[in-house]
Amino acid sequence: MASPIRGITAVAPLNVVSTTPSAGGTAPTLGRESSTRTVVVIGHRGASGYRPEHTLASYELAARMGADFIEPDLVSTSDGVLVARHESQISRTTDVADHPEFADRRATKTIDGVEHTGWFTEDFTLAELKTLRAKERIPGVRQENTIYDGWFEIPTFDEILALRERLSAELGRVIGIYPETKHPSYFASIGCPLEQPLVAALDRAGLNRRGAPVFVQSFETTNLRQLSGELNVPLVQLLDTEGAPADLAAVGDPRTYADLVTPAGLEHIASYADGIGPDKDMVVARNADGTLGDPTPLVATAHAVDLLVHPYTFRNENEFLPANLRSAGFPADYGNVFAEYAVFFAAGIDGLFADNPDTAVTARAAL
Repeated sequence: MASPIRGITAVAPLNVVSTTPSAGGTAPTLGRESSTRTVVVIGHRGASGYRPEHTLASYELAARMGADFIEPDLVSTSDGVLVARHESQISRTTDVADHPEFADRRATKTIDGVEHTGWFTEDFTLAELKTLRAKERIPGVRQENTIYDGWFEIPTFDEILALRERLSAELGRVIGIYPETKHPSYFASIGCPLEQPLVAALDRAGLNRRGAPVFVQSFETTNLRQLSGELNVPLVQLLDTEGAPADLAAVGDPRTYADLVTPAGLEHIASYADGIGPDKDMVVARNADGTLGDPTPLVATAHAVDLLVHPYTFRNENEFLPANLRSAGFPADYGNVFAEYAVFFAAGIDGLFADNPDTAVTARAAL
C-alpha cells in the first residue's frame, strides 16, 4: 500500500525461511543455514526516520512497514529497569531540560573515556523517567519528526517485548527483537549491570530459547562472552571503523576494532558470537571524495567462519548517503538510497539496520 510518509511505498515483507516454525506466522531467518537467502531488515531504533527513536510508536511503525526485527538500545534506570534510549545521557532525546524538578540531576560524567554533560537515566527511577517525553534527536535533518515531540514516553524493555508479541499476532508474522546493551562495562561499574535484567526479560517473554526471533548485540566483547553461556539466542559483535571495544581498552588489551576484523579476529569472534554488525563503510568502502567505492573482503571473510553480517546504518537522507548518490537539494532531502542497497545486497550481506524500514523492504523485494 502507499505510505503517507514522503511518498514511499511500504510493501508487504517477503516470506522468509525459518528452520524453527513458530506460532503466529512466519519467523525471520536467524542463520545462514537457510536454503533461500533472505536479507533481514532491522528497524534501527524502530522507524526512526519517521518517528522519534526508541519509542513504542517508532517500533510499531517499523513492524507495520515490514521490518523483520525491531532494535532497542538498552540502558538502566537507578532502580535497575532496562529502558530504551540511544545513550543514557537523555538531554537530546527527551524534554528533561524542561523539568525544573530535575534541574539538580544535571551532571558531568566520563563514560568509556568520553566526558558527557546532561541528564542520565541511571540517576532516575523508572517512575521519574515516565514523567518525561521523547523528542527527535536530529531535528535539523528530520524536522518532520519534531511534530511528535512530547507525545511518547520512554519505553521499558518489557513494554517493547509485549508490543512485539502483540504485533506478531496482529500482523500474522513473527516480529523479532534485536536489543543492544549500551556501555555495559560502565553500567556494571556503577552497580546497574545490564546482562541479568536482559536475560530475565527474555526468560519472562519465553524468548531465551533456540530458534527464538532474537539477536543480542554489543560493541563490547566481555559481556557477549558472558551472555554466550546464559542465552540460547544468536549474539552479534558490533564493530566500528575506529577505536576499540571499551572493555578491552579498560584492561589494557591493545586490540582494536581493526584487529577484530582480521581473519584471526573474526575467527575469535566466531567462538562466542554468531554474527557481526559492522559500520557499513567496513563492507563497502567510500572513496576519498566520499563516493561509494568497492566492496571489501569483510563479508567473505566473515562467512568463511560462519558469521552473519548485518551492517549499519542505512538512511534515506543525502547527509548520510555517498556523495555520488545524493540528489540535488538539501542535506535532509532524499537521495538514491536504492542504488546503495543494490551494491550492499550484491556484496552478500545477511541483514541490515535501516532508519527507513519501508525503503529497505522495497529494495529487498527487487532481489
